[in-house]
Amino acid sequence: MRKLLIDAHQHFWKYDPLEYGWIDETLSALRYDFLPENLLPDLGAAGVGGTVAVQARQTLEETDWLLQLAKEHAFIYGVVGWAPIADRVDFPRQLERLSHASKLKGLRHVVQGEPDGFLADSDFNAGIAALQPSGLVYDILIVERQLPEAIAFVDRHPNQIFVLDHLAKPLIAKGELSPWSSNIMELARRENVFCKISGIVTEANWGSWTAETLAPYIDIVLRAFSPRRVMVGSDWPVCTVASSYAKWFATLHRLLEDLSDSERERILNGTALEVYRIQEDNRFDKTHHLEGAR
Repeated sequence: MRKLLIDAHQHFWKYDPLEYGWIDETLSALRYDFLPENLLPDLGAAGVGGTVAVQARQTLEETDWLLQLAKEHAFIYGVVGWAPIADRVDFPRQLERLSHASKLKGLRHVVQGEPDGFLADSDFNAGIAALQPSGLVYDILIVERQLPEAIAFVDRHPNQIFVLDHLAKPLIAKGELSPWSSNIMELARRENVFCKISGIVTEANWGSWTAETLAPYIDIVLRAFSPRRVMVGSDWPVCTVASSYAKWFATLHRLLEDLSDSERERILNGTALEVYRIQEDNRFDKTHHLEGAR
């Protein structure tokens, strides 16, 4: 029997224009509340067994709220929250407080919105060094031009587990593969980096993308990381401006149909379970996966 897949990247929010300034006029369809009860009807139809809820605001209040939602809804397997990583005084205190939340699986900062050079910041790197012993994952949210900076960043932390969100947002709408493809190949040489196939329909032309539009980008990621280090996510509700939830996962199944059963299961289920330590019997084995890491 096929295992239910894991949606390793989705969001919840109670919409407030002051808190979600990034939801501009082009994204006006997202100016509503998106809560667990709104997502739940879509899960069964898409064959999704559980999700990882990811931060959309850079506040501790949101992280605590997501963790509370995860307590209340069994389908939320884990949370990638936010904490003040660059604050040398407050971050260790918050990390200690959050360490008691079993469903906190990782942290993320919206680096795509930061100026060039942010990932070289000494305070931020000190925070990542402090994060590593906790076992929490760090999700890398960048755009494609920030990939060289991200490679240098990862090299400073060879024992930290990283997950690259949204393929680093390649310029799909423009049909550009280079230099994104060579930078992805280089980043993937680091065995402590994993990659999410997520958030890419909104990087394509919203009304006209097809599976064939996305295929070259997914093929490169699979060659770079191999199925062992790839997982999938919807980026719901952001994805809904370009695709229904069901259409996205149907497209994924089509794009992965030439892989073996074990490879598909790894991408759709196993990688997320392992990396985010969702089940005890799938707990992440750093010794094995970091062998030969740069």
